[in-house]
Amino acid sequence: MHIYFNSCALTYKKMAIPLSLMLVIAMLFLFSSKISSESDTLTQLQPLHDGATLVSKEGTFELGFFSPGSSTNRYLGIWFKNIPLKTVIWVANRNYPIINKNTSTYTNTNTKLTITKDGNLTLLTANNTHHWSTNATTKSVNAVAQLLDSGNLILREEKDNTNSQNYLWQSFDYPSDTLLPGMKLGWEVTTEALNLNRYLTAWNNWEDPSSGQFAYGVARSSIPEMQLWNGSSVFYRSGPWNGFRFSATPIPKHRSLVNLNFVDTTKESYYQIFPRNRSLLIRTVVNQTVSTLQRFFWDEESQNWKLELVIPRDDFCSYNHCGSFGYCAVKDNSSVCECLPGFEPKSPWTQGCVHSRKTWMCKEKNNDGFIKISNMKVPDTKTSCMNRSMTIEECKAKCWENCSCTAYANSDITESGSSYSGCIIWFGDLLDLRQIPDAGQDLYVRIDIFKVDKYGSKKVMVVVASIVSSIIAMLVVLKFVYWRNKTKFRSEVIIKTKGKTNESEDEDLELPLFDFDFDTIVCATSDFSSDNMLGQGGFGPVYRGTLPDGQDIAVKRLSDTSVQGLNEFKNEVILCSKLQHRNLVKVLGYCIEEQEKLLIYEYMSNKSLNFFLFDTSQSKLLDWPRRLDIIGSIARGLLYLHQDSRLRIIHRDLKSSNILLDDDMNPKISDFGLARMCRGDQIEGTTRRVVGTYGYMSPEYAIGGVFSIKSDVFSFGVILLEVLSGKRNKEFSYSSQNYNLIGHAWRCWKECIPMEFIDACLGDSYIQSEALRCIHIGLLCVQHQPTDRPDTTSVVTMLSSESVLPQPKKPVFLMERVLVEEDFRQNMNSPTNEVTISELEPR
Repeated sequence: MHIYFNSCALTYKKMAIPLSLMLVIAMLFLFSSKISSESDTLTQLQPLHDGATLVSKEGTFELGFFSPGSSTNRYLGIWFKNIPLKTVIWVANRNYPIINKNTSTYTNTNTKLTITKDGNLTLLTANNTHHWSTNATTKSVNAVAQLLDSGNLILREEKDNTNSQNYLWQSFDYPSDTLLPGMKLGWEVTTEALNLNRYLTAWNNWEDPSSGQFAYGVARSSIPEMQLWNGSSVFYRSGPWNGFRFSATPIPKHRSLVNLNFVDTTKESYYQIFPRNRSLLIRTVVNQTVSTLQRFFWDEESQNWKLELVIPRDDFCSYNHCGSFGYCAVKDNSSVCECLPGFEPKSPWTQGCVHSRKTWMCKEKNNDGFIKISNMKVPDTKTSCMNRSMTIEECKAKCWENCSCTAYANSDITESGSSYSGCIIWFGDLLDLRQIPDAGQDLYVRIDIFKVDKYGSKKVMVVVASIVSSIIAMLVVLKFVYWRNKTKFRSEVIIKTKGKTNESEDEDLELPLFDFDFDTIVCATSDFSSDNMLGQGGFGPVYRGTLPDGQDIAVKRLSDTSVQGLNEFKNEVILCSKLQHRNLVKVLGYCIEEQEKLLIYEYMSNKSLNFFLFDTSQSKLLDWPRRLDIIGSIARGLLYLHQDSRLRIIHRDLKSSNILLDDDMNPKISDFGLARMCRGDQIEGTTRRVVGTYGYMSPEYAIGGVFSIKSDVFSFGVILLEVLSGKRNKEFSYSSQNYNLIGHAWRCWKECIPMEFIDACLGDSYIQSEALRCIHIGLLCVQHQPTDRPDTTSVVTMLSSESVLPQPKKPVFLMERVLVEEDFRQNMNSPTNEVTISELEPR
């Protein structure tokens, strides 16, 4: 504007143009300048001055001059426009700042961006001093510059605005510290004379955009991989592309916001990201301050950038932390170096490991072999080669034939199990190994057969020793319990029952628990006041009470109108007197007086699991670690019932309302009124009297009356899915497809979208891999055929380890309707919650 005004003034002096005409001309120039500043295009006739900007067509990005932080230096850059935080994504003259000597104002009136006659963008200051230029190899007399809505600044022919292949130059080929969606990160051979290598380089600090020490890009080795460099040294490597991600890249806690694309040919090798939601603002930045690569997305609600991904994930295992043939593992929040099987450490650890057996002979079938190590970040690929068409067996044979080959692995793991394809072979030392539970892949390491056998034998010895120790410990505990029951004073009564029930004959039953006085319980519960009632079950109402010594108790009172009653009362007393486990509710005693029959339990201050799960305000108290602990604890309590107690107990009514929570939110299985005792070798039984709760009963029990430990496992699977989702199975219906909770879990697991299944109140606090594994285990438990379901021992092992899980079969029943069996129609008017049978319709 200053240049245009001075020109007018000069003309006025020489030609004596009327003042009114001059003002009109000046206004036209000002108007023209304003239009150009709001345009997305720069021409040779309209340079961009400091203070003016270009804005992309949709208003997403803006190009102009800026000064970072408190610095007065001027830079030409691009930033996000329509957000309150000015976030710069590209700087043209990052290493050649324009020194602003006028500290009273940031704007430098002598600075401009212009297009030269040969078609290059050039940054000029006073006296036409060059500070930066595009230096495009292709010349053009009709070039224009345009800022696209992708954030890409391009040079093109004026009339060619559609073909990206004809760009004369683009800023995406020369990134600063930020990767934007669609930008290629990697190298490309464009001509024999020009090689492009696109990589990110960090700012030195937030006030200095000049190139820092940290950079991120594609390593040009025989097998490309992403690397983070500190100067000339490798700081972190991602591992090679394995078909759907770089092998050492952590799985995001929630469904990734981007799709990844990796291209590797003889002409180019590059990496791209594309947002799943095209309207979402995403940027990936190299941050030298924290030595990481960070991916952010713009959150409209908080009006701030939110972190989605950090690489590397931690500071524990730097590049080649444990030396050759050593691998890094994270235990108890610290890094631990271990040698690969068949190797022993050098001293110090930084020198890595060496073969344990010095006389090992290559290609001797009696001496030479391979061992599989799972969840490994594969070694540095500098000394490796790849064949994409080989099978894993061909890969093994190829490696065995070459004495320099030290390991091999699949190059593509996008298929499942044995269908993995491709081959990577390593030669010489294996460097930068790490064990990653939620990532990595199988690595086959070459060692001598003697060490393979020894390694296998060691594992067998550990397993055998563990089993023997467990048996000895169990015998000691059982002997102690037997001695205690013999010596501890107990009041015992005999209950005689006459006549027959549906499943029992006349029998005398001993109830070896403390016999409470009825008046004591009446006093403790304020005469069974409604204010003290905690809930209502199939057995009858449950009351809170306080004994004279101050101990809080829960009292279950047999209802006169209940169709359950005496048998269930006897059953629960007998079972609870024999069961002791930290995840089973403890029965303190009983009371029988005339028609009154009472069971006295330890009081659970936090009520039941369903109280928290299905209440929007209470569910927030169950964070992700707490939910995992609840799932594991229920499984351990069920394992005790099925296997570790003196009797095999099948609960038959496992549901979230029968899981009580103590002061510390520890879960305890309760309500054994419907439980059945079996012989130690008996795993199932049948009944004509099907009792239980709709939504939790297995199909074979609800329809055919067949119950077993596997029917309990089915109920546990439903509870597991309810704990994860915060939704009640019998009330949940997904979308127009009318999926029940099991069907919804199957869909989310298959599509790898746990975020759509996990309770929304958890936000992003959960770990995606843990969530998917839990859903996976839940689906295994609720399979239609009992034989397909895991037993309780397997469930506990799956929950407490990173073992490979079998694939669940697609649930036969994804939709449901309610059916009340003929046997129970006569009880429809009963005030009991004994049964609602669900028949599930197959799809």
